[in-house]
Amino acid sequence: MHELSIVTYVIKQVQKIAEQNHLTQIQSVTLSFGEVSGVVPAYLVDCWDWYAKKTPIIKDCKLLYETIPAITWCDNCKKTYPTVTYGKTCPYCGSGETWLQQGNEMNIKQIEAC
Repeated sequence: MHELSIVTYVIKQVQKIAEQNHLTQIQSVTLSFGEVSGVVPAYLVDCWDWYAKKTPIIKDCKLLYETIPAITWCDNCKKTYPTVTYGKTCPYCGSGETWLQQGNEMNIKQIEAC
């Protein structure tokens, strides 16, 4: 389960940002992560709830998240398509000369503070 290491990293980053901006309480943190990033949202929330209780500045903080759709680019026909539906093979031309354009990333999108 890599969700705990993700949560640990995100909370440490939020703490740094809060310190740099003289914030005393964080209301919510919004993460955006790719559809094929391997993140299991339910595990992420569980890890967040467990770890947040141990961190005073975010103990009552909500974790919100958005999923970034996975999109693949075909070098052969120069089109994009939804990765989860079609995988590595381009549905337009049948080529395997494809690469993931988006959908594997993870970002801290927003931090809401009091």
